[in-house]
Amino acid sequence: MSQSPKQSAGRTVPTSADVARLAGVSRATVSYVLNNTAAVRISEPTRRKVREAAEELGYVPHAAARSLRAGHSRMVLLPTAHVPIGPLYSRFFNELQWALRRLDYTVVQYGSVGLDPDEAARAWAELRPVAVVSLGEVDLTPQGVELLKRSGAKAVITVGPQPVEGAHALVMDQSQVGRAAGTHLVERGCRTIGVVMPEEPGLEMFSVPRFEGVRRVAEAAGAELVRLPLRFEEEPAAALAARWRELRLDGVFAYNDEYAMLLARALQDAGIAIPEETAVIGSDDLVLGRLLRPRLSTVHIDMVLGRELAELVDRVVRDPESTPGQQEMLAARVVRRESS
Repeated sequence: MSQSPKQSAGRTVPTSADVARLAGVSRATVSYVLNNTAAVRISEPTRRKVREAAEELGYVPHAAARSLRAGHSRMVLLPTAHVPIGPLYSRFFNELQWALRRLDYTVVQYGSVGLDPDEAARAWAELRPVAVVSLGEVDLTPQGVELLKRSGAKAVITVGPQPVEGAHALVMDQSQVGRAAGTHLVERGCRTIGVVMPEEPGLEMFSVPRFEGVRRVAEAAGAELVRLPLRFEEEPAAALAARWRELRLDGVFAYNDEYAMLLARALQDAGIAIPEETAVIGSDDLVLGRLLRPRLSTVHIDMVLGRELAELVDRVVRDPESTPGQQEMLAARVVRRESS
């Protein structure tokens, strides 16, 4: 005998009608209370009775059914990161999710590995999110933005190096980080500058524009630039340090603070004096860099806060016909310490 849809392991799944009977109210009132409908005034004692009845019965609203009725959900879809990200960006993502939750949105992370931009947009649209915040993992196209909006997404926001037609954009110009680091090393007198290029897959979206930022500064100053491919492991760092004097590098931008600390340790183990023989600078301004000896110079990145991005999502959801705007997401400034 087949199992009833309202049964699971012998248990009856509670419905909104059960909650209404227990609370002594109508099903409409249950819906208004549990869906936080602001347009209908319901007394606080009634709201409390409904919530207590729902808790006693173990009832939760059916999100899919609610989305069908409304034509959209309270879901904000965030594609999951499939590249290594550092503490700075982890804090940003966590703050964004907490802020969205406080604004009564449900945050859903979607694994988009292997999907091209239009495939990703179709997959996201199937879930009928009220908003999509594409954090640079997939390069959305104008066609993908239009598809998402036609499926009911009121807000499509991109975070990346370039704006996308039809979407609100936070532009993340990573070349600013490289320009700041390169300018610092050139002003210090460095004329043969190394730039660490992480070999971990996916980091090109950060490392390539940072390299280009240093390249433009070095070219203008007549300085020589050397690419330094490096895996985030002790052995390749030690191998690079072993041939450091052959490279004759008097300065190095090490991509970020984590790679800078890895490389600095290897250089010190190889007897390379920092900053006397080589000036070292990272980026992200991590606390650990201040604990290093010598203390690590870095590029401090001022980013749009996760809370500010959450508030942008909410504004666009409330006013989906607003003209898509563009905003710079980050600014960079050097914090000079002992390593340079």
